[in-house]
Amino acid sequence: MDLLAYIPSPSSGVIYLGPVPLRGYAFCIIIGVFVAVWLGGRRWVARGGRVGTVADIAVWAVPFGLVGGRLYHVITDYELYFTDGRDWVDAFKIWQGGLGIWGAIALGALGAWIGCRRRGIPLPAYADAIAPGIAFAQAIGRWGNWFNQELYGKETTLPWALKIDGDADAGRVAGTYHPTFLYESLWCIGVALLVIWADRRFKLGHGRAFALYVASYTVGRFWIEYLRVDDAHHVLGLRLNNWTSVVVFLAAVAYLVISAKKSPGREEVVEPAAVEDGADVSAGPAPATATEASDGAPAGSGGADETGGAAETGGAAETGGAAEAGAVAAEAEPSKKP
Repeated sequence: MDLLAYIPSPSSGVIYLGPVPLRGYAFCIIIGVFVAVWLGGRRWVARGGRVGTVADIAVWAVPFGLVGGRLYHVITDYELYFTDGRDWVDAFKIWQGGLGIWGAIALGALGAWIGCRRRGIPLPAYADAIAPGIAFAQAIGRWGNWFNQELYGKETTLPWALKIDGDADAGRVAGTYHPTFLYESLWCIGVALLVIWADRRFKLGHGRAFALYVASYTVGRFWIEYLRVDDAHHVLGLRLNNWTSVVVFLAAVAYLVISAKKSPGREEVVEPAAVEDGADVSAGPAPATATEASDGAPAGSGGADETGGAAETGGAAETGGAAEAGAVAAEAEPSKKP
């Protein structure tokens, strides 16, 4: 039996659940957002934040990001919507594809800043928590391009070539092409894993995990952009997105270097409200017998006071949150750094 020498494309980008159309592009975006919020939430709690904070701020960041991504696409490819023979209403049909990651990150960061400011949270710490999740979201979202048969690369006969159906209205010529959606998806997974590893190894803080994600992503995007054959604006022989990748890469590396010098280490407190919760739980006096057992000193002695102070400050740093801080206070044992 002959094996396929290419990756087939879906015959349609829409799946119908009864009368309800489920568009593959939108479905990939939604799943990507869910993964980003889920993973970001776990990382945020591990840093000492509250459960639900990442999702609450995502309520601001996600809509801003979608608007920013669409604006970047429409502005940089305006001829698809505002030239003769085109319908400007199509600019609002986001389900047909067309989200620019640069605009999505830029405006999404603005939305996240608003959400963080409302909760008294430092944006760099939040960005570090969600950075790998964003990379995973991009990896999933790129499969939306597969459903829409768009943004593929140059023609190729490689075994993993992508088969594209001809469509004169969409400007597609039948053939087999480089599956740039797959290349970028795999690259984004690698970026996410890199950020997770580096964050654990070097205790990245103050926005440096996010900067590493940005710098790593732009390296792969530069190469993948070079393979694409869809229409794009060129500057000095390079596609606009190539230049954007270069500029953003340099900015991210500069931030990494400057931030490491100005603010070494990692934030001790990422969410003040979580610290207050921990202090409230651990505020009650510990039983005298437990204190004596832990210090070898009477409850009213200076040793007991020092132990109680360690328990209270530990509540802010422990990733277990308020419940663990309360347990530490009840046992009156010295806290341990995470």
